[in-house]
Amino acid sequence: MKWKAPSRGLPAAILVVSLLITPLLHAQQPDATLTGTVTSPSGGRIAKSVISVKNLNTGTVSTTQTDSAGRFVVPNLASGDYEVSASTDGLNAVSKVTLAAHATQTVNLTLTTQSQPQTPAGNLPNAPSSSKEPSLSDLGFTPEQTQANAKEQALLDKRTRMLKIHQKLGLITAAPLIATIVTSLGAGGKHTSNTDRTVHMVLGAVSSDLYFTSAYFAIRAPSIKGTSTRGPIRVHKALAWIHGPGMILTPILGALAYQQKNNGEKVHGIAAAHGPVAIVTAGAFGAALLSVSLKF
Repeated sequence: MKWKAPSRGLPAAILVVSLLITPLLHAQQPDATLTGTVTSPSGGRIAKSVISVKNLNTGTVSTTQTDSAGRFVVPNLASGDYEVSASTDGLNAVSKVTLAAHATQTVNLTLTTQSQPQTPAGNLPNAPSSSKEPSLSDLGFTPEQTQANAKEQALLDKRTRMLKIHQKLGLITAAPLIATIVTSLGAGGKHTSNTDRTVHMVLGAVSSDLYFTSAYFAIRAPSIKGTSTRGPIRVHKALAWIHGPGMILTPILGALAYQQKNNGEKVHGIAAAHGPVAIVTAGAFGAALLSVSLKF
């Protein structure tokens, strides 16, 4: 069989996809750091004060304590909006802060008898947040629901862990899915070989397996009663009604097309819808990734 050189558009397609995916993967790196000090109403440094840092986008909570000089450091945080609280001996303080990637943000807390949000240095009272990623309010949580409740907190922690796995698997799925789309250029041509079709089919199967594993963690993540979703999360879930059925139909239609091609037939009947369905599915999946990875 005569070897056929790949299309000139193939390297360009791979380059474009790489440029799109790389920022998404990079955005997930938890490389921000939060530092600060905790003082009493009189100005004295407070040692062993409990520090809680809550990611308002995911609900993830990190805890630490101040040292003997009242200082604290919380490394390896993802960029986004956070609520920082300190408490000791009935006194507490709460502050809101926005962390940028690769940056170190300082927030100093003064304990009082009331947990009124404080404004950290560098964040003006009327300045808008530099992040528009989904917050807990976008996820439908009321202020009462975000307060200490052991049972709901446990469910929230489990949901956060499962959705993180869902997010990571979704990004991993993008790689074989893109490869499947790229190989479709050769698998569906007039002079395609059985090897081209087989490679395309295997990549499609890997994409489907990863996709449904990722979907499992999203579906099985426990929900909090009485909550609703808004903002980017709502868009993300709406797009799932497109790429979900598409991920079921695409392999079925692909198997029919594969069999027809191997029999020397021209792809016909419902199998001819394999290409259009795959394109719509991949587009919806890519839009779903962007909806929770980019700020808008």
